[in-house]
Amino acid sequence: PSYVYPADEFHQAWQTVCLNQFHDIIPGSSIGPVYEESQAQYAKLTEDVTKLREHALEAISQHVDGDILLVNPTSFHQSGLVFIPGDSFQRLERDGQPIPVQPTDSGLWMDAGELEPYSVIALRVIKDDKLQTAEDRPSSKVNLENDCLLVEFNSFSDITRLYDKSAGREILPEGSIANQFQAFEDRPQNWDAWDVDIFYDDKMWLAEPAHSIEMVESGPLRQTIEIKRKIQNSEITQRISLNYNSPRLDFDTTVQWSERHTLLKVAFPVNVLATQATYEIQWGNVQRPTHRNTSWDWARFETCAHKWVDLSEGDYGVSLLNDCKYGHDIHGNVMRITLLRSPTLPDPMADFGEHHFVYSLLPHVGGWEDNTQCEAYLLNDPIIIYHLPDASDHSQAIHLPSLVTCDAPNVILETIKMAEDGNGIILRLYESQRKRGQAKVHFGFGVESVWVTNLLEENESALSMENDSILLDFKPYKIVTLRVKRK
Repeated sequence: PSYVYPADEFHQAWQTVCLNQFHDIIPGSSIGPVYEESQAQYAKLTEDVTKLREHALEAISQHVDGDILLVNPTSFHQSGLVFIPGDSFQRLERDGQPIPVQPTDSGLWMDAGELEPYSVIALRVIKDDKLQTAEDRPSSKVNLENDCLLVEFNSFSDITRLYDKSAGREILPEGSIANQFQAFEDRPQNWDAWDVDIFYDDKMWLAEPAHSIEMVESGPLRQTIEIKRKIQNSEITQRISLNYNSPRLDFDTTVQWSERHTLLKVAFPVNVLATQATYEIQWGNVQRPTHRNTSWDWARFETCAHKWVDLSEGDYGVSLLNDCKYGHDIHGNVMRITLLRSPTLPDPMADFGEHHFVYSLLPHVGGWEDNTQCEAYLLNDPIIIYHLPDASDHSQAIHLPSLVTCDAPNVILETIKMAEDGNGIILRLYESQRKRGQAKVHFGFGVESVWVTNLLEENESALSMENDSILLDFKPYKIVTLRVKRK
């Protein structure tokens, strides 16, 4: 069946999102009924846009041959593990080759190989009596380890050692603890839900030793330790995971938050010497000092960031990634993320209840430019999985190539959408590393014309094309919007 782009439905969805981006809703400084209404709207929005996505993937499935589709929704190459929930499959193949998998109690981890930017691949489910799994390896009940990283825990389940095996480097200072939960008395002088005052850290409590620790995943693809502990009156359950092919350590966290006037942070002291830290923001990043030498430095004791923050010295650094937590502070060599607060005005029940979020630690050789941005996008925009309703038996392409690619690693393709007037496709790219130079953008379809537009999608200048590719000149942090018309 032919596919019709649901422009009106997307427009309505964006109106709902923008309404709930109002500046009092986002920071938690509205009254309680506002959040009851906004959460109901978000739940309906999630249901509606999920249906729109499923309808689009159903249309895509008519052009590929397979049983499961994997979609890379980012402009980066993805090579991480993919989790398929539900009953374990008997065997999976990509391009006729078996895929290494690792069953769990709730689904299946698989290593599907590399996915190109904005591409679709199809997997086949092979009916067999035996599940195709990679050879297991011995596991430790107190450590996580792969070819990149060694993570050691003490008897209280605190992380006491992080060793970068590829760089031969200790990440933590001697005698320190990483992933340490810290609770602070949070009573600002003037505005309860609006302000965090600099004296908040005068009184601090640490989490209790873990009362439960269990190796819940142990195999050749992934290892996970589940740790349960309390801080004050709240329960924290964490699944700390390490994939076989990555130095990224993930902390999948669920908190039953029962505090009042308490601010929760998690701290990572790192063996890095730097006077400035880098914080990612929309369309770029900012740098802030790691010291408090002047009144201006003191005033910037908390800094917002989107997907990552980084502390690097000349040839080595450590990044902290997150999927929804935007308050950070880096003082000296200690990196911290602000996880939760609990003001009582204007909403006496603010933040009370269950929270789920993920943050990750990423050690890296060199600067953050090489790996941090990619890993942060992969954490926030993982591979999309779609089960075809009926197994296809027709002979078609087994994958769809990249919709669009860019050859400059410092240029990120952030957005692909239909033009508001319905005339072509809109792409938005930005330079992310404060560099100048050219970038080649290649389209995976026949192109009739490409125009540079302003942010209102008004055409400004036509671009010349060669073999469905264009060249763009970028200045530091430049944003470019393109209108692309297909042949």
